[in-house]
Amino acid sequence: MNARSITGAEFPVAIQDGIVLVDFWATWCAPCRAFSPIFERSSEAHPHVHYLKLDTEQEPDLASALQIHSIPTLMAFRDGVLVFRHAGLVSEEGLSSLVAQLGELDMAAVHAQLGDEDPGGE
Repeated sequence: MNARSITGAEFPVAIQDGIVLVDFWATWCAPCRAFSPIFERSSEAHPHVHYLKLDTEQEPDLASALQIHSIPTLMAFRDGVLVFRHAGLVSEEGLSSLVAQLGELDMAAVHAQLGDEDPGGE
């Protein structure tokens, strides 16, 4: 199992380095349970990506702050920048494609779009 659960307190640090996918879920959510094995298989296929799971029932304040209105919600971060957000199931093929696109993302261009003066020396 490569995907790991995190708490709200861990979240800000956990998304800072590299490619990070976060699955926002809850135990009562049937679509979340359907997505979980897809997320886990993807984590095994892409060990260079950080796969994190955050239980919205355990972390309602963070879920609210991030405007999680339906679950599952998948967020993708690259070096601390939110670059993708999707509410609902994502197929295995879609998740694999997302990982490939995240790897090819030009972060200098992203930082320029965001108006970042010095994006960590890049």
